[in-house]
Amino acid sequence: MFDYDKWQEIWATIRKNKLRTVLTMFGVFWGLFLMLLLLGSGEGLRNGVTKDFGAWATSSGFVWGRRTTMPYQGLRPGRPIRFDMNDVTALENEVDGLHHLAPRLQLGGFGGSNNVVYREKTAAFSIYGDTDAFHKLLLVNFDKGRGLNPLDVAERRKVAVIGSEVQRVLFQGVDPIGEYIRINGVFFKVVGVFSSKRSGRNASRDVQMIHVPLTTAQQAFNRINQVGWFGFIAKPGVSAMTVENDMMALLRQRKRVHPDDISALGHENLEEEFNKMLGLFNGIRWFVWFVGLGTLAAGVIGVSNIMLIVVRERTREIGIRRAIGATPFSIVSLIMQEAVVITAFAGYIGLLLGIGVVELLNLAIGDGAAMFLRPSVDLPTAIASFLILVIGGCCAGLIPAQRAASIKPIEAIQS
Repeated sequence: MFDYDKWQEIWATIRKNKLRTVLTMFGVFWGLFLMLLLLGSGEGLRNGVTKDFGAWATSSGFVWGRRTTMPYQGLRPGRPIRFDMNDVTALENEVDGLHHLAPRLQLGGFGGSNNVVYREKTAAFSIYGDTDAFHKLLLVNFDKGRGLNPLDVAERRKVAVIGSEVQRVLFQGVDPIGEYIRINGVFFKVVGVFSSKRSGRNASRDVQMIHVPLTTAQQAFNRINQVGWFGFIAKPGVSAMTVENDMMALLRQRKRVHPDDISALGHENLEEEFNKMLGLFNGIRWFVWFVGLGTLAAGVIGVSNIMLIVVRERTREIGIRRAIGATPFSIVSLIMQEAVVITAFAGYIGLLLGIGVVELLNLAIGDGAAMFLRPSVDLPTAIASFLILVIGGCCAGLIPAQRAASIKPIEAIQS
């Protein structure tokens, strides 16, 4: 294996047909390089898409009211479903798997905005009435101050937690903590500033929000006892779908909705969506491995074909070796080592460049892209790919080596 003369001979053989060797090595290099690039890009896409899910509690979901589409108990279809604080109490008391319930109220309806004033500055932002449970549902970074707490809700305090974009627009160069803003004519004291853990448009929308206590919003803006919709988190070990179904069954009963009227209540299960997303990306990962291994196999087959040509060209030389006493094992090892050298050297270059390009891609993109984030290839995966390639190179040399070992000296010398 470590015979210096043998390695010199292998090197001389490789140098003898430079163009053929380079083209063969390029096929091997390209196979590993492309595989690592695909794996890194797939990981970047997965990170980008799942980042938004990472900001939400994965065992969570939402339920909201729409309009009935079926008559029930003497009530006509087309009736809007509206929630109130009595529904909050019923859900908290009767749904066993419920860990946190976050009733919400948005002023102006979904996507609505309201006038917000600070000194001489006026802007429009989305205003939400929330409880302290909401920021257990949507995880944010508190840059300054604090979030809402149970006392804020219980005592109907006029406090507000604002997004970082609200701070930028209204409080240029001023620390907002302790300052007062006016929302539709009602003053609120700013107690916290938050930034989003999400990316892209979702993050931009998050940081333009203002959160005030739900009870305060109900009282200050003449929405007594009203609730817009519910967010929820299931208890550990309990499926969010189970909790969602229990909540909807109870709300259908309370609002006198036909059991088969699937349109009366809207719902979204983040646990289900998250699992679907993970399943999708696991499928993509397996597909990338399939394509990547296919490119590696193409490179290895190229090595095998070239080694067959080499054996054919060196038939006379191999016959002379056999005639002067070379064993079949020495012939086999020579051919196989040559195949492994070509494969390993080209694979090593592909490994370095593949990892390097993925890292450069990561530096170039940073955290600014919404759907592509932190592309990477973990070291064990890269090493495993390289080892698979080397083993493949060894196998690629086996068939030509066996053919070389089977050459009969007399026939080879006469050819």
